[in-house]
Amino acid sequence: MEIKAEVLEKIDAKGVSRRDFIKYATVVTSVLGLAPSMVPKVAEAMAIKKRPTVIWLHFAECTGCSEAFIRSTYPWIDQIVLDVLNVAYHETIMAPSGHNAEKSLNDAMKEYDGKYILVCEGGIPTKNDGIYGKVGGHTMLDIAKKATKHALATICVGNCACFGGVQAAAPNPTKAMSVSKATGTKTVNIAGCPPNAVNMVATVVHFLLLGKLPALDDNGRPLFAYGYTIHEKCPRRAHYENGEFVKKFGDKGAMKGYCLAEMGCKGPNTYNNCPIVKFNDGTNWPIGAGHPCIGCSEPNFWDTQSPFYEPI
Repeated sequence: MEIKAEVLEKIDAKGVSRRDFIKYATVVTSVLGLAPSMVPKVAEAMAIKKRPTVIWLHFAECTGCSEAFIRSTYPWIDQIVLDVLNVAYHETIMAPSGHNAEKSLNDAMKEYDGKYILVCEGGIPTKNDGIYGKVGGHTMLDIAKKATKHALATICVGNCACFGGVQAAAPNPTKAMSVSKATGTKTVNIAGCPPNAVNMVATVVHFLLLGKLPALDDNGRPLFAYGYTIHEKCPRRAHYENGEFVKKFGDKGAMKGYCLAEMGCKGPNTYNNCPIVKFNDGTNWPIGAGHPCIGCSEPNFWDTQSPFYEPI
């Protein structure tokens, strides 16, 4: 496995160990479903000098998706990811505020017209022309329509932007909905509440590496991350025999404990790679901590997957 010297020199200059960087490049390669021989290419894509411009907009949400992204120490958001991306606008991490922030957004959209990747976080209130969600005197609906119209591609992060999220849960008084539905734009949906930062980075790396966005499922989610159910990859997976879940484990070294289906686990109905990439720098995930999956990467999960603690 050979990685170009200039790539490793750049990483060294950032104070990141080569071993850690290569380890992370290997994780991203694995998440994308690429062969191990592609690790050098992925590493190079993450250290290119020409960075794609990103405009990151917040709508009706809790900022949890941004927090999951920027609080990750793995992949070192301040040292690597912000080098991979030219983040021209992001209200949580940018310095300008008020009128200066609005000017920054307008300037970025004008300068990179048709060339920026738009990242959306949060659902869009649409009732009464969107008056229930405003930023700087403009409705989120108007901002989203304008931003998506001039974007090279639109990536939604989190269930709210992808499918409406908790804002769209019944009775949905503001008629909140996904960015795609509100604007009529095709979006790449990195679903979850919150989604895993690795999946966000992998989507961008796929674009940098192959020059196109990844293949998507019927809900606009990248197949590399959402191509199989939680249950299929879960180490607590129960065997299904004679119409019933059988609490047993056949694989040596499998996680101790029973399948959480009787506690309401929605793993059989939920598509995501949580058992593989995990959270908190790959440390653990809800089922690993003994909590059933609530199906947070599925459309309308607040309504369709609840009550969360009742068996499917």
